[in-house]
Amino acid sequence: MQQTAHAFPVLKAVLNHRTSHIEALRELYEGFALKNKNVENISEEERNDYHLYAVNLTLEHVWNNNPYYRKALEDKGFSQPRLESLDQIDRLPFLDKEVIRGDKDLLLSCDPKEIGQIHLTSGTTGKPIYTAYTLADHYIHDAIPFYPSLFEGDSSSDVVGIALPYEFAQPALGFQRLYQFTFGATVLSLGKGGYMAPVDKSLDVLKEYDASILITTPSYAALLAEEGEKLGIVLGEDITPRKLMLTGEGCSPQFASRLKELWKCDIQHLYGSTECGLVGVQLNDDTGYHVLEGNVKVEIIDPDSGIQVADGEEGEVVITTLLREAMPFIRYRTGDIGFLERMEDDSAITLSKLHLRGRMDGHMVVDGIPYSPFMLEHLLLLLPEVGLWYHFVLEDEELTIEIEKLHSDLTDEELADKVRSHMYRTAGISCTVLVKDSLPRQFGKANRIIRKGM
Repeated sequence: MQQTAHAFPVLKAVLNHRTSHIEALRELYEGFALKNKNVENISEEERNDYHLYAVNLTLEHVWNNNPYYRKALEDKGFSQPRLESLDQIDRLPFLDKEVIRGDKDLLLSCDPKEIGQIHLTSGTTGKPIYTAYTLADHYIHDAIPFYPSLFEGDSSSDVVGIALPYEFAQPALGFQRLYQFTFGATVLSLGKGGYMAPVDKSLDVLKEYDASILITTPSYAALLAEEGEKLGIVLGEDITPRKLMLTGEGCSPQFASRLKELWKCDIQHLYGSTECGLVGVQLNDDTGYHVLEGNVKVEIIDPDSGIQVADGEEGEVVITTLLREAMPFIRYRTGDIGFLERMEDDSAITLSKLHLRGRMDGHMVVDGIPYSPFMLEHLLLLLPEVGLWYHFVLEDEELTIEIEKLHSDLTDEELADKVRSHMYRTAGISCTVLVKDSLPRQFGKANRIIRKGM
């Protein structure tokens, strides 16, 4: 009883939270609802007005609560934290990864005692990036926008398996909070092959509880399917999800198509990050991610000049979070490449679409020509004899593709010749092909590109 009494004021404070600048946005959403609208179907003019209001609220918040942001704004000539129009957003300074990497306090914009959760990136490319959330960020602010088409809303009958890392990163706990507290689902906290959640146990739990949604990465979905087959588990009969939600790493359309065949259910792609949360949702076989424009403002810039590019033109993805109290990210340069497609006001969903084209540093240069790894993956997996586990090994601009043979009567030499000919015919790329008995399985983020001599 003592523990309950002690914890209750904290919970009550969260549920009755009214001090945040973000609460002012709730009135806008109530206004949309009175017009039988939501953020998915408001007009471009209404969305721009909302973005301007939300950005200005964020600017005022960091101006008053964060020395780093205030100095950065003052250095850009701001004497007050306000934009007169959304066209002025390019006056705001960019936020670069290297500036915030390893500094847990630089972007903190609230009293430390108000922090309810800390997340950080894996730090595989250097020091980690820390992100802090207030309890209200998690349990109130993220739930203010309503996306009835991108998410079903009521998932009280769903059992949701979350096979994502729970250590440090945000996505697993983020999806757990979303489905438990906003959508009312039952959640299976599977993790990704850790000590308490080996693959066989995860498959058994998905089967026993008749999971209807599985949220995981493309590579781990492939691993679960492969291990399930070894255990005699028939996907679509023993485990019958209605939807596979893929996030955490990219994959080609053909990789997703293979997963759809294996799992015998719909596929939904999600785009986001530990730093900015969930950013975009792709509906089933649709192209592009509908941007969660109630939560974020997305721009596309020329990575060299920093100037915004026209709609439909590729550039670097820049994100401003709109519903963050503890640690807002303003004009954050993600390093991802893509372009925006604007929807017409009479579209069923008027949210802009983000089409991703990989990472700025992710292209492979072969014989002086840059290639997208996802494009090469897509072409490679068009051959049914090639398994889902492969490596692109790049050394001195020469490419070797390591593959596994899948249900084929071809000899290794015949399959290698077929792959080599196929890749040259479809992509104009010359490569060496090695057929391996087995390639390593990865429980973390899949790394299919091996760069030697760098």
